[in-house]
Amino acid sequence: MVIHDLRDRLRAIHADVVFLQEVQGSHAGHAQRWQNWPSAPQHEFLADQVWGDYAYGKNAVYTNGHHGNAILSRYPIVASENLDVSAHAFESRGVLHAQIAVPDLAEPVHLMCVHLALFERSRRHQLSILQQRVRESVPDTAPLIIAGDFNDWRGREGRHFAEDLGLQEAFTSMHGQTAKSFPARLPLLSLDRIYVRGWQVTGARVLRASDGLHRSDHAALVATLVAHA
Repeated sequence: MVIHDLRDRLRAIHADVVFLQEVQGSHAGHAQRWQNWPSAPQHEFLADQVWGDYAYGKNAVYTNGHHGNAILSRYPIVASENLDVSAHAFESRGVLHAQIAVPDLAEPVHLMCVHLALFERSRRHQLSILQQRVRESVPDTAPLIIAGDFNDWRGREGRHFAEDLGLQEAFTSMHGQTAKSFPARLPLLSLDRIYVRGWQVTGARVLRASDGLHRSDHAALVATLVAHA
């Protein structure tokens, strides 16, 4: 089953933190249809025995279940909150904001897992909410990672967003341009981002189909970060 294979592939990356979108928190129909469907929510199943803590933000609710964003962490999650940034009733979107306690860091690391709208006008509204959240809830001195599906294929909203908050985008920092991540088997569009503040980016790569993570419709992005002293 795809979810079992995906768990194995995620484990092989050895990531400290994983940002996931459209994670199935519950789906009664799939559970009845597939014999090996996990009894636990997908984020718990994926985290099992590797990522000791996790947070889930329910975004879309329907007859058979619900899905949303999730963060898996090797470090303790000390706080989490899910923000509903849906622009209208037909497209449920959210931002999952968590804080993790990392040894040797004076402040908690702020993590924001993002899934924004398909339409530009809605994305601009959602980014304004996200900007306000960062300004009000994240100290300037605290390490920050904002990652996920921004659906920003033109790159216009993201540039202004990063400039306003003093963020750097991991792939732009390393390679001079954002990563092409969609569709996974032949990535042509740059939809996904990893924005950081308070970190040095030392590596950034896209996991291709040969890495086995093409089970998603988006290619996975991986960044290596070192906290500023």
